Amino acid sequence: MTYFREFRVNWTTLLGGALGVALGSALNHYMTNLFAPELIAEFGWNKAQFALVGTLGLASMFVVPFWGRFADRHGARLSAAIGFTIVPLTFLAFSFMRGNIHEFFAITLVQHLFGVLTTTLVFTRVVVQRFDLARGMALSVLMTGPPLVGAVVVPLVGEVIEAEGWRAGYRLLAAISALGGIAAVTLVGRRAKGDASPERTAARITLPQFLGLVRHPAFVLMVAGMFFCNVPTIIVSSQLKLVLMESGATSQFATWTVSLYAVGVIVGRFISGLALDKVSPQTVALTALGLPAIGFLILASPAEQSWLLASAVLLVGLAQGAEGDIGAYLTSRMFDVANFSLVYSFLIASMGLASTVGALVLSMTLGVTERFDLFLLFCAAITVVGALCFFMTGRGGHPPRVETSPEVTAPSI
Repeated sequence: MTYFREFRVNWTTLLGGALGVALGSALNHYMTNLFAPELIAEFGWNKAQFALVGTLGLASMFVVPFWGRFADRHGARLSAAIGFTIVPLTFLAFSFMRGNIHEFFAITLVQHLFGVLTTTLVFTRVVVQRFDLARGMALSVLMTGPPLVGAVVVPLVGEVIEAEGWRAGYRLLAAISALGGIAAVTLVGRRAKGDASPERTAARITLPQFLGLVRHPAFVLMVAGMFFCNVPTIIVSSQLKLVLMESGATSQFATWTVSLYAVGVIVGRFISGLALDKVSPQTVALTALGLPAIGFLILASPAEQSWLLASAVLLVGLAQGAEGDIGAYLTSRMFDVANFSLVYSFLIASMGLASTVGALVLSMTLGVTERFDLFLLFCAAITVVGALCFFMTGRGGHPPRVETSPEVTAPSI
């Protein structure tokens, strides 16, 4: 099958995956900023208390490997069906809150625990099974779903909140998520034309095999690389405008530059996807994931030129758009696809842990210097280490393939 024929044959699967990733728990990533002022104003919640909602995502780290194994054993369609049963119900539950902030925390926690089944953990699995020659680009298309859908849904929900109130906004989200889930589960369940084979699921894996899997040098390097590359995430997720203004940018220019970062993420995603299909993935990883180091160094420098600050942010954005694609691609090429979600789950957990560690390190460095410079220099160094970890998985050549085979003589999972 040719490169473009893979898209013609499997476009329904790719569309279903993109809808699933965009309309599940990822919706809340874009929506919390819209609902926060309304909830705080109506219920009188303390802003410091409300900020604690950001820590609840850590709970998903402990269930991600479990759900990864579940997806490998039972398939993406059943996994997504469970996720899209729970997530819309959590959005609906938000609309019935009566003012206790612990009620809000409890619903959010449930959403985190089951929302994993509506993320890339599940839907990338389907894509890597359907695409081979065009796998890199297909993963890029899949992961571009959330920002593109978010750009449409955010203003729509914002208008409903303004006109009808936040409860109506959450009910609209529940409906959007439910309909999106139905479409996603239906589309990813369709088989390619002329393909009667079912989705490949994993056989039982024994404990010694599992331990061998997680101890494999490639696995360790990928998990470490994903961790190091994501420690700086706190900068781009909540501090970027402050960093730019500290470098001398005006508030208006800083806002424009933050939007440029979002553009860089999308562009970087497609560039890396195409490159992964044409070049050694280790080379792509070293180049793409090493770029932010240059951006962080520019931001840490005394430079105040607008074009230089914009270039720095664009470099960081290009790499941010590449890391998810590279992680999923390397996982699919280096490990048995039947165990894809299990292996990939550890990369996702590593990303979550890195975000928390980055926030703590940032807090400590700001406490010492009250400036971002020290943390930005730290980010530049640790980003290079992360890029080198990914590069070393194959020593610049074709990566080894790690497969597991079922056994019946030892405990299995």
